[in-house]
Amino acid sequence: MLTKRIIACLDVKDGRVVKGAQFKNHKDMGDIIELARYYSQNGIDELVFYDIAASARKERISREWVSEVAKNINIPFCVAGGIKSEEDAAELLANGADKISINSPALNDPSLITRLAKSFGVQCVVVGIDSFKDENGNLKVFQYTGDEKTSKHSGKSTLEWVKEVQDLGAGEIVLNMMNQDGVKNGYDLEQLEAVYKICKVPLIASGGAGKMEHFLEAFKLGIDGALAASV
Repeated sequence: MLTKRIIACLDVKDGRVVKGAQFKNHKDMGDIIELARYYSQNGIDELVFYDIAASARKERISREWVSEVAKNINIPFCVAGGIKSEEDAAELLANGADKISINSPALNDPSLITRLAKSFGVQCVVVGIDSFKDENGNLKVFQYTGDEKTSKHSGKSTLEWVKEVQDLGAGEIVLNMMNQDGVKNGYDLEQLEAVYKICKVPLIASGGAGKMEHFLEAFKLGIDGALAASV
């Protein structure tokens, strides 16, 4: 059985680590390399870096800080944000990233998932899904969530998109539960269980963890990993 993973998430904007709540009101939290080194030295299993503005601004992730992170930590790390092609992914992997994660670009071009999986192997390809639960309990996939001005419903339902991305070749799915993001009162276990039941690839929970008990609650459902920025 694979070991359950606790993954630290660092949101990056304009070359700095930032933190918000429910994908809004981001505040500066510090230097990318210093925080990466801190987590690496304090028992975290993996790191994921989300350049939250890259897709919304149609920018590329800075290869410089990716390369510096690789030189300064000794745990696996994933990079996400603005990866729109095999060339983008190849550069990030060549600069030391172990995995790449795509979100909005996959919604715009689902075939990108398959192309990346064929080029680099499914083990390198993560698909992030920003899932919003509306007042009626419907789960909707949002995109361009790194900027409040661009965030919008993609037109897809969360469960439909989960099924689609794993069939296209995603090696792992990160479920970002938007309503719980940054609130520290636990994961949306009902939503998490609904997704886990249809998920055939490793599933990572994201959004809501504030203490160790929240990870344990999620792991009891059977998921493979839990991601947090607030612990």
